Amino acid sequence: MTVGSMRVTMLLISAISAVLVYLLGRRLSLPRWAAGLGMALFGLSPLSVVLQREIFLDNLAVMWTLLAFTLAASPSRHLWHHFGAGIAAATAVLTKETMLFVLPAVFVTMWRHSHRDTRKFALTGALTACTLIGLAYPLFALLKGELLPGGGHVSLWDGIKYQMTRPGSGFILDAGSGSHGVLRSWLYYDRVLPLGGLAGALLLLATWRWSVTARALAGPSLAVGILALVAMRPSGYLPAMYIIQALPFLALVLAGGTASIVHAVLNRTRWVGRYGVAAVLAVAACVYVVPRWYDGDRTAVTADANAPYRAAAQWMASEVAQPEKTRVLVDDALWLDLVHAGYRPGLGVIWFYKADLDPAVTKTMPRGWKDIDYVVASPTVRRDAVDLPNVKAAIQHSTPVAVFGAGADRIEIRQIQHATGGVR
Repeated sequence: MTVGSMRVTMLLISAISAVLVYLLGRRLSLPRWAAGLGMALFGLSPLSVVLQREIFLDNLAVMWTLLAFTLAASPSRHLWHHFGAGIAAATAVLTKETMLFVLPAVFVTMWRHSHRDTRKFALTGALTACTLIGLAYPLFALLKGELLPGGGHVSLWDGIKYQMTRPGSGFILDAGSGSHGVLRSWLYYDRVLPLGGLAGALLLLATWRWSVTARALAGPSLAVGILALVAMRPSGYLPAMYIIQALPFLALVLAGGTASIVHAVLNRTRWVGRYGVAAVLAVAACVYVVPRWYDGDRTAVTADANAPYRAAAQWMASEVAQPEKTRVLVDDALWLDLVHAGYRPGLGVIWFYKADLDPAVTKTMPRGWKDIDYVVASPTVRRDAVDLPNVKAAIQHSTPVAVFGAGADRIEIRQIQHATGGVR
């Protein structure tokens, strides 16, 4: 698939993030082995392997956030490092708005690592840089005439309003909610990093008064705590990629918690047995983790999860009689492939959200769903159609002409019953 070529870029982004996790761990006073453990947890968890290769803005935002933390914890305490941390933090928020929740943790880290004599200048400069860079987005929208609602164009205000008012997916611990289903999908790939990292964050937050490691990792622990609380909102919407934002911090606090336990064992055990106890704990952890991660990682790098998408793209390219005159709703993964297959971008092949949310598209659909020929109903389209009237109606008034895959991950190509387009 066309979008799959971007995985090379995501590999580079993941590599940079992994190095930043190690560097941040060292700057937060973790020993080399613990910082290396954090990098390994971040890079080798099946949850990371599955999600970090996908073309999500969250992965880019994580890189910028880690850079902000790393600059905020700079041992040289240069003011320009703190200004740079503010710029990197703003870039992270502009890349993915939900990174706004992590900003308090960045500034806590900066507060702890800045020099007392220049702390006010450092924080003021970082906040100023972050704010000014952040204002570039609404300024850009204003210059394009898309800040406020109006006829025939999208608006930043409407986008924010949609995100804030969209129906929630329920309480994450409610077995019947959509959020709980997302949680199950995370734990299906890996239980060690999410649960172990959350436990590590709670341990560090509970012992920060007397634990040097807990105080050093106050920023990452706070980030995990904030992201966990946001995920537990009963009225909030929890997307599957949300966990990406927490992965580096879960890895760091789990490594930090492990370092605290090892330090306590080495200090409170006799010299003869202390390394034996540490070795036994390490072996026990490896025996539990390695087989599970091996199976999960092996499945992630060998299973052809995109086969239904490729088959759907090929069917739409070869079986539709006049693609240049056909209108089809698709998700963003298939959009480029159909453009390359001859469908008109924007008016022929339409990202399904735009059929309800973009005035420039909806004005070309005076009859609503009746002006659509096909819907490529991927799991994302079927899930979000509940809140999109035109997309929902198009699915309800269509019949499957081809199905690829099975179960919840299937891709259905559905033809509108009153469509004018034909099938060869």
